[in-house]
Amino acid sequence: MDLLQDHLTRARASGGVFARTVAEPPWGLRLSGTIQLALHAVVQGRAWLWLDDPQDALELAPGEMALVRGGLDHHIAHEPGAACLEPEEFKARHADAHTPGEHSDRRQAQRSTVFLCGAYQFSGDVGEGLLGALPQVLPLSAAVGDPLHDVIGVVSRELAAAEPGQQTVLDRLLDVLLVLAIRTSFRTSGSAPRWFRASADPRLGAALQAMHDDATHPWTVPELAALSGLSRAAFARSFQRALGQAPMQYLTDWRMTLARDYLRAGQPTLADVAERTGYGSPYAFAAAFRRHHGQPPGVWRRQQEEQTALSVAGTGTGGDGVHFV
Repeated sequence: MDLLQDHLTRARASGGVFARTVAEPPWGLRLSGTIQLALHAVVQGRAWLWLDDPQDALELAPGEMALVRGGLDHHIAHEPGAACLEPEEFKARHADAHTPGEHSDRRQAQRSTVFLCGAYQFSGDVGEGLLGALPQVLPLSAAVGDPLHDVIGVVSRELAAAEPGQQTVLDRLLDVLLVLAIRTSFRTSGSAPRWFRASADPRLGAALQAMHDDATHPWTVPELAALSGLSRAAFARSFQRALGQAPMQYLTDWRMTLARDYLRAGQPTLADVAERTGYGSPYAFAAAFRRHHGQPPGVWRRQQEEQTALSVAGTGTGGDGVHFV
């Protein structure tokens, strides 16, 4: 499993909420900042997307898409500054809209916008790390020959008529769009995670892959250097330059990231967490965790449980806060 796939899997970035919308002007939709990552792709017509200021709105044409990271509410509408409805009200107002070509005249077809929306919730520190590496809004224009262009085209054709199993097909295509979009962002952005850039270096990729594939192994610098085909000193220098930290520190940080996610997910015992993160005993794990975080893992887990309970009580729901059209 490559490093990006490993991060997506551990972040449980799957099961995204998918919606296809057909709307005739005037229309506008407001989406909550509680959606950790939203994906919008225009199939037909035009749409404008903005956060706080409509003057900064991004225009999306057919074949174009945007990723929007959570934290701030965002809006998508037929024109900048249009009145935007909450999802349930928007859905009710446009419930009778048809895909252009289905029970609509030519004028309606020309006025209608068809756009796709996906919403993802990531979990744990691995998910936070992925989201933190993305800009608040990432526009993506899929040129001919770009896989993004091809997938959006497949989605458009799939939506042309109702077919058996269509929702499953659309859900899988949304997953593909998400991965392609994140990959494109990381390849073109100066803020891409260091592990992503370093994984493309054949001298370092093998060592990084080994640590991620088996964090329980008692890795040493000589072992990792041998995997990279470098001397110990050359490997250590290259790793420090690319990742900003020594190999063993990177391994410890990765193990602690995994440990926090295991603890947050309610892993039954410290012994289980210790075994899954490469520590010989719960005592060794607890000592390492205390050195890293300044408190024992049991105390940290209870604090996380209390914070989660307060958050749920504050929102009045035990769900993930995603309500999509």
